[in-house]
Amino acid sequence: MNFHDFKASIKELPVFTGKDAARLGVRQTMYNQLNNWRGKGLVIQLKRGLYVLGKADRKIEAGNLFLSGQLYAPSYISLEYALRLHGLIPEMVTTITAITTKNAACFKTELGNFEYQHIKREAFRGFQAAKDPAGLTYFLAEPEKAIVDFIYLNLPRFKRGDTDIFGQSYRFQNLESLSLKKLKTYAGLFATPKLVDVISEFCRFAKEARKS
Repeated sequence: MNFHDFKASIKELPVFTGKDAARLGVRQTMYNQLNNWRGKGLVIQLKRGLYVLGKADRKIEAGNLFLSGQLYAPSYISLEYALRLHGLIPEMVTTITAITTKNAACFKTELGNFEYQHIKREAFRGFQAAKDPAGLTYFLAEPEKAIVDFIYLNLPRFKRGDTDIFGQSYRFQNLESLSLKKLKTYAGLFATPKLVDVISEFCRFAKEARKS
């Protein structure tokens, strides 16, 4: 199969697998073709067995938030990237950060870098479906869950009774619309006493920030 015919057959898919390609011809021949097209930049490999067409040939421009869920599932966008999306921190964040129930992982691709941190299954909640500019679905942590996930995975950096760290070290901002009840509920999912205490301190910090 030539690339023109392959592209016509696959262009409706925002991402495709090696198995998708293999179904279009002789299995080994198609895998050889994929490697050949990769070398020419016509196909981009995101990880073993997962691909997108080169930029010039894509009909659907999948965003990195959607690609994050395709690279490693189950997962949802959280931590620094979600905090930035929600306007809760001022820093720019370029690596897509996500939460998973699987082992921690990292993927460096031509389209961006993706990091996944593990949490236990009981705490894998507090996210909602969203759409990227192409209308493709991804999962994004609610603002409160992004905060709890971040503090949980950085818990050794936090001390009980220290509220200055939230504003001075991490520069949390725009806290007016946060649900303090949700913060405490999500913290309880981890069954970690220190996390519950630190989130209580964060709630006090948020209340003070709302007064200023």
